[in-house]
Amino acid sequence: MAGIIPSRRVRGTPFSAGVQAAGAKAYTVYNHMLLPSYFESYQDDYHHLKNNVQVWDVSVERQVSVKGPDAFKLMKLISPRDMNKMAEDQCYYMPICDDNGGMLNDPVAIKLAEDHYWLSIADGDLLQFLLGIVIGKNLEVEISEPDVSPLAIQGPKAEELTAKVFGDVVRDIKFFRYKKLQFLDQKFVVARSGWSKQGGFEIYVEGTEYGMPLWEAFFETGKDLNVRAGCPNLIERIEGGLLSFGSDMTRQDTPVEAGLAKFCNAPNEYLGKATIEKQKREGPDRIIRPITISGDDDLPHNANGWKVLFEHKQVGLIASAAWSPDFRTNVAIGMIDRDHWDPGTVLNVDTGADIRSIEVQDKFWI
Repeated sequence: MAGIIPSRRVRGTPFSAGVQAAGAKAYTVYNHMLLPSYFESYQDDYHHLKNNVQVWDVSVERQVSVKGPDAFKLMKLISPRDMNKMAEDQCYYMPICDDNGGMLNDPVAIKLAEDHYWLSIADGDLLQFLLGIVIGKNLEVEISEPDVSPLAIQGPKAEELTAKVFGDVVRDIKFFRYKKLQFLDQKFVVARSGWSKQGGFEIYVEGTEYGMPLWEAFFETGKDLNVRAGCPNLIERIEGGLLSFGSDMTRQDTPVEAGLAKFCNAPNEYLGKATIEKQKREGPDRIIRPITISGDDDLPHNANGWKVLFEHKQVGLIASAAWSPDFRTNVAIGMIDRDHWDPGTVLNVDTGADIRSIEVQDKFWI
């Protein structure tokens, strides 16, 4: 495959020099930026993540700032999640939907003040969508992209490493909560969160100039912890049921279909409420399911999704799949039709290279 040439459209990050020096071997494009896919290999990175600690450049999770007297009103309008009890030191996973209930993004919302939020977005142009609503509804809200770039510390030794840089106060941060902690002459939002099931933190680095000094601080203090550069790992996230917006779920899917009904609990009116409430009452026509795929460590690359088949008819789609070294099977995430989603159901999948049998599982692996 041809290489990618960075430009103003494919932006670098405050940590790009560190990522390149660490030897990233593959990238994907995410929010007009480069996100590493692996450093050594998917499997080598996977084993290291589960046993040590990694530093991830996740600047691609761009921040959309929502600030002004009508900020809370806008937040309640765009998501089915009940925002009323969100505290000022809290992070919320927050599906965002269009007027038909289709998912537009699934950011983590960070409440900075009663009238100020950051949305740490998945891949998608959410800023323009919010600008359109603000203009159309004549809301008193400023929508902008601040100079904020997340750096994630993930793995079982993440707390120990983060404490070396920010102090033992990080040990008091609860899951999906944050504290503002000092680094050099700046304070950063440090949240206990991240896109892995191994535990860790995300540091919202405000100011590009602080990127490499912070990166270097983690590697200098983490030598005894076997710290390495890493990135979200395909195998581990499938095992943990961590969905990728744009792959496992798109605008064609609602949060209920994506298995996110517990986040659809707002009592107020919001975009897509009629569709979402109907699906909660009657059940969706399809839903996300964990799946095993037959065969050994020989799956082809899944670039465009694989059709799930029952008697030659499509009854679902698998967008994420990989061999799991720990569970010794091919693990996958699929959107499966209602008549075929029960655990134990055996179907087929067309990988483009062959037809394989699959089995619907009752739960994800970690």
